[in-house]
Amino acid sequence: MKLVMVVGAATPPGRLSNAVAQLAAGLAKEPDIEIETINLATTRVEPCDGRKPEDYDAPTRGAVAAIAAADGVAFAAPVYRASFPGVLKNLLDILPVEALRDKPVAILAMGGSPHHYLAVDAHLRLVLAWFGAIALPNSAYLTGRDFAEGKVQAEGAAVDLAALGVALATMARAVKGRSFGPVPLSARFT
Repeated sequence: MKLVMVVGAATPPGRLSNAVAQLAAGLAKEPDIEIETINLATTRVEPCDGRKPEDYDAPTRGAVAAIAAADGVAFAAPVYRASFPGVLKNLLDILPVEALRDKPVAILAMGGSPHHYLAVDAHLRLVLAWFGAIALPNSAYLTGRDFAEGKVQAEGAAVDLAALGVALATMARAVKGRSFGPVPLSARFT
């Protein structure tokens, strides 16, 4: 089973990347799970301009192909202007509907305080619904207080990361190869 972790931030790898690495490390302990991480700070994705995915450059095509081939995806994003960053939205704009349709998706968000815990969650869920993705019912949310020396140290945060990984792997196994509900409206007009 293949799971893809997407670090949806343009800033140099830091705490969010470390949290994703911890999430991936927990999942990689299972022998049947292959993990690939796409960090949008280091993987340059071309700006979406309406081209077909195959007309973009190699890094962009590679990111799209990895997500399309995955059995499940985790999107991690910092709260940025009460939502998620544009680099992640840009990647989502390039993805074809089929890349996420009927696919389990986990959400990991990070913000400056607990007050913003639904910012990324709510906005990303709307976009995932457009794809017909299966967003896990609960997301994980971290703040700066959950870290020490750049690593997740708070016990509750570590438990949340582990639970998010277990939920993603469990859901990916359970729904693999299945279709759910009607065709998303977005796929009907392509």
